Amino acid sequence: MSMNAFKAFKSCVPIAYSPNLYITLVRGIPGTRKQHRRTLEALRLGKCNRTVMRWNTPTVRGMIQQVKRLVVVETEEMYKARKEKEEAHRALRPPLVINHQPASSA
Repeated sequence: MSMNAFKAFKSCVPIAYSPNLYITLVRGIPGTRKQHRRTLEALRLGKCNRTVMRWNTPTVRGMIQQVKRLVVVETEEMYKARKEKEEAHRALRPPLVINHQPASSA
């Protein structure tokens, strides 16, 4: 996913109306400012692609604003829809049966 896709994704999130926010760390921590690392630590985001749920409070929104280039914010509905899509993708499919026997001539 390119950065433009992330920006488009983040711009359409109606964060103000959601009681819970799902925050996912999508960029690496090395090379970031110490203040940003401390903010991610306070949000309990230790590794890349980890998601945490936080209440939608002004404090948390301020923390997200500080590290907005490192994280993606989702509402509860968006998070559940993404998880369902991932589960459907991982669902068991019927096995592909290949017959290696030569065709018998009748």
